[in-house]
Amino acid sequence: AQPRDVLRMVLRQSGTLAAIGLAVGLPLAWGASRLLGALLLGGAAGRDPLPFVAAVVLLAAVVLLASLAPARRAARVHPAVALRTE
Repeated sequence: AQPRDVLRMVLRQSGTLAAIGLAVGLPLAWGASRLLGALLLGGAAGRDPLPFVAAVVLLAAVVLLASLAPARRAARVHPAVALRTE
């Protein structure tokens, strides 16, 4: 495999895990905000979509930055060395 293929594979796997987490977490967070919004005094709804969008963007940036270093390290490993350790 070419180094760019290894880099792409590691980043794709990290992105997949983040997407699964978002798919599970966002509906739960939306429901919790609706539930907690009903408990607030003064009719505050707490259903503003901007914090949810900001959280998705921030999480995507963190996932990219956190997985970039291990992906680059994995791309630099010689294939024979990787096979020998397996």
